[in-house]
Amino acid sequence: MYSIHLVYLIGLLTLLALCAFTGWPETPEQKDTRMKWWREARFGLFVHWGLYSIPAGQWNGKPAPGTGEWLLQNAQIKIADYEPLLHQFNPVKFDARAWVRLAKRAGMKYLVITSKHHEGFCLWYSALTDFNVMNTPFKRDILAELSTACEAEDIRFCTYHSILDWHHPDYLPRRPWDPRPAETPDFERYIAYLKGQLEEIVTRYHPAVMWFDGEWEETWTHEYGVEIYHYLRALDPNLIINNRVDTGREGFQGMTNLPGAVGDFGTPEQEIPPEGFPGRDWESCMTMNDTWGYRSDDHNWKSAETLIRQLIDCASRGGNYLLNVGPTGEGEIPQASIDRLNEIGDWMNVNSGAII
Repeated sequence: MYSIHLVYLIGLLTLLALCAFTGWPETPEQKDTRMKWWREARFGLFVHWGLYSIPAGQWNGKPAPGTGEWLLQNAQIKIADYEPLLHQFNPVKFDARAWVRLAKRAGMKYLVITSKHHEGFCLWYSALTDFNVMNTPFKRDILAELSTACEAEDIRFCTYHSILDWHHPDYLPRRPWDPRPAETPDFERYIAYLKGQLEEIVTRYHPAVMWFDGEWEETWTHEYGVEIYHYLRALDPNLIINNRVDTGREGFQGMTNLPGAVGDFGTPEQEIPPEGFPGRDWESCMTMNDTWGYRSDDHNWKSAETLIRQLIDCASRGGNYLLNVGPTGEGEIPQASIDRLNEIGDWMNVNSGAII
């Protein structure tokens, strides 16, 4: 009992020290300064990319239900059967500078890349797991290349990071079709792993935004969210962090109204609030078709006109618009996405003053 109390005491003292270091709570003026570039940006590129891009929504020759990036869960794949994708990941057509220039031509001001989605695969070299891009045939640090390209093109580099991790042996809850009974999970050990990976990303690649997801499972708590938020702000006091680091998000509406919740902006998903959220920071994330990660059979593309109208709607209601692309397993952004981004860019060349 004494050791448990000691652990909680150490955790509390650490959190208090982190809060002191970051100047928490911020004054409204301090937060305005930190959020200034993001509020002015209005338009960003979301990139969902991982091992799931290789099967592209298919498993064992059959289409799986749902979006491409949820393949492991939707097809109920065991980890032992999913891991071989690591040795197939070789996106030789990936060109970080071309991706960033495409975003810039479209009038976007920031780029958010999935450092790690729910499948647990890491697009950077992580010393904490072998399940990362440097153990694929590709052997190139994708976060490093994209962060360098963003800096060269004056685009803010940002990262998405999933709290949920289907691959890690200590993550809970386990999926019922893949219990892995020989391994005893320890969720606190997983939290240490999560923090270690976040520290790698923040100190090595210096993202302007950390975009969390996967917080809805019962193992994640408000207390974990507060701890991670202040831990990251101590590493980089200027870092902007979305509300999904904490619990209490109101479904796809994406806003959090719980007292004491942390997070700098709300995250409506696949919808644009009719009246916005006056006095609050928010960003609508949207797909161009029906899926975030690449699916070879998803051809239900929104028109460029629809996407432009959505951008206008977000900006006119005080929010940002984060528009997604899902690159292929070879590292190419689908041509349908490129065409639409170029059409948006043509419109922005004339009308960007109405957005920015």
